[in-house]
This record gives sequence, structure tokens and C-alpha cells, in this order.
Amino acid sequence: MTKNIQIDHGQEFDWGKTSSDYARYRDIYPREFFQRIVDLGLCTAGQKVLDLGTGTGVLPRHLARFGASFMGVDISENQIEEAKRLAQDDNLDIKFCVSPAETVLFPDNYFDVITACQCFIYIDKSILMPNIFRMLKPGGRLAILSLIWLPDESTIAKQSEMLVLKYNPMWTGAGYQRKIPSPPVEVQELFEVEHQIAYDLNISFTRESWNGRMRACRGVGASLSEEFINAFDIEHQQLLKRIATEAFNIPHYVTMLILKVKNSGLF
Repeated sequence: MTKNIQIDHGQEFDWGKTSSDYARYRDIYPREFFQRIVDLGLCTAGQKVLDLGTGTGVLPRHLARFGASFMGVDISENQIEEAKRLAQDDNLDIKFCVSPAETVLFPDNYFDVITACQCFIYIDKSILMPNIFRMLKPGGRLAILSLIWLPDESTIAKQSEMLVLKYNPMWTGAGYQRKIPSPPVEVQELFEVEHQIAYDLNISFTRESWNGRMRACRGVGASLSEEFINAFDIEHQQLLKRIATEAFNIPHYVTMLILKVKNSGLF
């Protein structure tokens, strides 16, 4: 279980509880998302890449076809087991291991790229950043990525959030609005900003896949009891039958903050 006073008012959550739904419903990133990463010169042939908070290995599984060598790490053993299974199903040679992002151990100057997608808010950056700096090669890059729905521009997303809050009023994941990604203060003496990218993206869902996506969010599957998860699931399905067609788009906001190792640093 993970607990952070700045997230969900300190309520504990465990992504391992929702690994099955996570594997099935949270692989929603379109091809253009991954192409944009590669177009920035990241995760390409010949590069060694470490994916922090890899979850079910979505990033390395989709980017492996571009030729980089991937290692994915996650604090949840259940998530890593799903990642291994999915990679094996696709005959992908990706290594995965269980480890907190802050204390993952690899040699100095080992990776060309380190990625962190949808996980950076959970990590203690005062510990993480010097460790990342140590593991990256000179000129290596850290890519902090996110893809988040925009509730103010979708009635379906907005009402889904309201239902999550009904069952879990501690959840702080609602109400996201666009913002340009900015580097954390912990990176200023170690990294320089190479790219700050943000753009809108529509993601297609069915009622079934959006229901699964919401069930696999932190405020539901990672936090609630089985009884409450089932109750949410039933009510959410009923809600979607009332307000949504069988297929629809949900507007999302993509951010990509690319940081480059400075030529000289303190570590």
C-alpha cells in the first residue's frame, strides 16, 4: 500500500489491487503519442531506456518496436506480473523488475533515456532526481509524460468523476485542467529543459471500456473495498447507459516534459 499526504488526503492506495483491470483498460495511448516520443529522439534504436512506474508496461511494450532496449520497474509486484505476461504474449524481449523508483539500482552512466509516464506525482523527487542523474549517461534525458482526461469538456468524464467522489470523497484526482508542464525544483542544478510540450488528444471509448478505465483509476480500484468497487461499477454502467452512446470520444490533454542532463552537475 502507498500513502502520500498530498494525494487523496493521505488515503492509502495500491495499484496492485486493480492490475487486471489496469492491463485490460488503461492501454489507451494512441500511436501518435508514441510516435511523438520517438520524433523527439527518445527510445530509438541503440538506446538503453529505463521506464519508472511502468505499471503493466504500456510504454515499453509500445515503444519496443522502435529498437530501444527497455527495462521497466514498478513498486507493485502484481503490476509487474501483468507487464511480463503481456510482453510475453507479444513476443517482446523486455525486462521488468519490482522496485520503488527512488531506489532502483543500476550502474552509473547506464541509460540513454529514463521515462516516467503517469507516475511522477507519486515519487519522492528529492531522492529520485540524484539517482536518475547518476544512472543517465552524459547528455541523457528524462521524459516526464502524462495523458489525462478533461472533465470540463466532457459530460461523460465529469459525471463519472462525480460518481467516483460519491464512493470515495477522499479522491483528489478530479477536476484536472490544462497546464504546461514545468520542471520540479529538484532538477534545476542537474538538468536543463529541452522540450515542454502540451497538446489535446481525443481518445475513443465504448461504454464498456470507459467503465473499465474508471474502475481502474486510483479513486476506485486502487483504493476502495471490493464491495464499494462493485457498487460503483453497477451504478457507473447505469449512468453510461443514460448519458452515453455505445461509442464516444473523451478529450484528453498530453504533456511531455523532456529534461537533459547538464554537462556538469553536483553528483
